[in-house]
Amino acid sequence: MNFTENAWKVFNTSIEDYHVLDDVDTPINNMFPIDSLERILYAKNWIDTVQWHFEDIIRDENIDPVEALKLKRRIDASNQQRTDLVEFIDSWFLDKYKNITPKTDAKINTETPAWAVDRLSILALKVYHMSLEANRESASEEHRLNCQKKLDVLLDQKQDLSTSISQLLTDIENGDVKMKVYKQMKMYNDESLNPILYQKEQK
Repeated sequence: MNFTENAWKVFNTSIEDYHVLDDVDTPINNMFPIDSLERILYAKNWIDTVQWHFEDIIRDENIDPVEALKLKRRIDASNQQRTDLVEFIDSWFLDKYKNITPKTDAKINTETPAWAVDRLSILALKVYHMSLEANRESASEEHRLNCQKKLDVLLDQKQDLSTSISQLLTDIENGDVKMKVYKQMKMYNDESLNPILYQKEQK
């Protein structure tokens, strides 16, 4: 089993585990060994899965405004956790490939391995939920057929993205691509960088 196959399997384990209770307040129960890559990938997808459902809840037109604001704060915190964990995964890859010397003509990819893995994690959620809709008995046949078409596209995207990630990792291992990481530099949660926050402190 290659990296992307393993990651896809771990992501789906996380998604299935979450939907046992289907509750955003369910504590994570990560059974993978400490310090294993699988444990990191599971944690990454768990954050994505909880946030997926945060986004569903906040779109309820009848949601209480006070509760909506609380939920927005949770989404902001979740986004920061997601970013931090993606950067941690990139650090894992940096350590893995630290002894590889890139070729003099090595290319730089527009996307780091971990951010590609981030897209694979979100794609696993799209496939899971579109599959539910394609097979939902209470929906019309037209709805199910439309969702099946969308599911087919998502599965095609999954194949292409998995292949691209595998090719990127191979290119890094062969020295054809330089492993280089860029921090996201999120500004909105930083009291020293967000004007709304630091201007409030100055008043």
